[in-house]
Amino acid sequence: MKIVILGGVAAGAKAAAKLRRLMPDAEIDLYTDDTHISYSACGLPYYIQGNFADYKTLLVRSPQEFEAQGVHIHLLSRAIKILPELNQVLIQDLKENRAFLVEYDQLVIATGARAVIPPIKNVNLKNVFTLRHIEDGIAIREKALTSRHATIIGSGYIGLELLEAFVELGLKVTIVEFAPFVLPIFDTDISSLIQEQLAGISDNRFQILTSELVTELYNNERGEVTGFKTGKGKEFFTDMVVICAGVKPNIEFAREAGVAIGETGAIKVNKHMRTNFQNIYACGDCAEKMLMIDGAKVWIPLGSTANKEGRVAAINISGGDQDFEGVLGSAVVRCLSLTMSMTGYTEKKASLAGFQPVSATVTKFDRVGYMPDVNNITLKLIADKTTGLLLGGQAVGAGDADKRINTLTAALIGRLTVEEFTKNDLTYAPPFSPTIDPLLNAAQILLAKIKKD
Repeated sequence: MKIVILGGVAAGAKAAAKLRRLMPDAEIDLYTDDTHISYSACGLPYYIQGNFADYKTLLVRSPQEFEAQGVHIHLLSRAIKILPELNQVLIQDLKENRAFLVEYDQLVIATGARAVIPPIKNVNLKNVFTLRHIEDGIAIREKALTSRHATIIGSGYIGLELLEAFVELGLKVTIVEFAPFVLPIFDTDISSLIQEQLAGISDNRFQILTSELVTELYNNERGEVTGFKTGKGKEFFTDMVVICAGVKPNIEFAREAGVAIGETGAIKVNKHMRTNFQNIYACGDCAEKMLMIDGAKVWIPLGSTANKEGRVAAINISGGDQDFEGVLGSAVVRCLSLTMSMTGYTEKKASLAGFQPVSATVTKFDRVGYMPDVNNITLKLIADKTTGLLLGGQAVGAGDADKRINTLTAALIGRLTVEEFTKNDLTYAPPFSPTIDPLLNAAQILLAKIKKD
């Protein structure tokens, strides 16, 4: 069997490795327009910050290692057209600027996502970056080490991770966010709290401009960015700009071939990661997901999900029967001393999905108050008022916010009601938690609200 994989970062590399183990006699070729494969893109902000000196630390497996196992790696090779009726893919060799056809028995599309570039005048100036690839991280770090000021457009997960990186490198930073608050994927009350807590630790090292957008970039005679102008007419100096305004799936060539696109704009797949073509699979950031809570179609591009999907696709290509049950959108981000985490539905999205959401928010110590490293965390739990079913949660604080959200994810997968969750037997010791964990505090308050209603 001849298997062709398009894309090689998380999902594609995982599929290749798993297929080789499951199908030792298969011919496996992986094509990517990148210069590296199988690397941790999520670690790039920490490389930029200087947590480790060598970017090669991010590489999970080299092309040579794959080749030694019989997986043929083709770098700088972009898929530009699929011919499903002929079981062929047209590949463009970016080094030699030539195109050639490749035949397949099974095809895996794992082409990921690319950065969204807002309509900004002069956006193509030097020292204006996006962060998607190894070379991006190297270039951003090199420029940051010789800069005084950096501007970040967008305040999602990557934007806040870069804020930490630049501040730790000693730069002054300006974040420009179109939404009213940072991390707009969270509920507004939690986003506003995050912004308030970030302002409290700023110490004049950074500023956050919300309900604002960059409309124009300024440059010097060398074509390097020197400043920017906002929609409200404000002007700022800067040495560099990183655009973190979101990503969108790389699916255009698949759409042109008749591969079905889902309602989210990503490739539509079933639980086996199969598309509408029997021998074409899609996984990772280019593929649509299903929310485990209610089966809603979502597009949540995360590296952890991509690895799982690549594995499932490989198992099914090899003749197995493995379902990918979906996602909860579980995520965590650190910015300086703050941890921000979420899972499942926000209150707003739960309402849009047809639930009757009710929520409870608590601010508590993350461990016993007399412990020297105690910190506050704020937790928000969301449930359906009619059924009592847990729907999601968000957490922020200098304390251990993420472990509470991790606990909640298990409850969401188990489809627990709030009342069932209050019976949870969580661990306790003074260095780890108060006698009643903040998560249970929030659940008890939420249960009282539901019963009252």
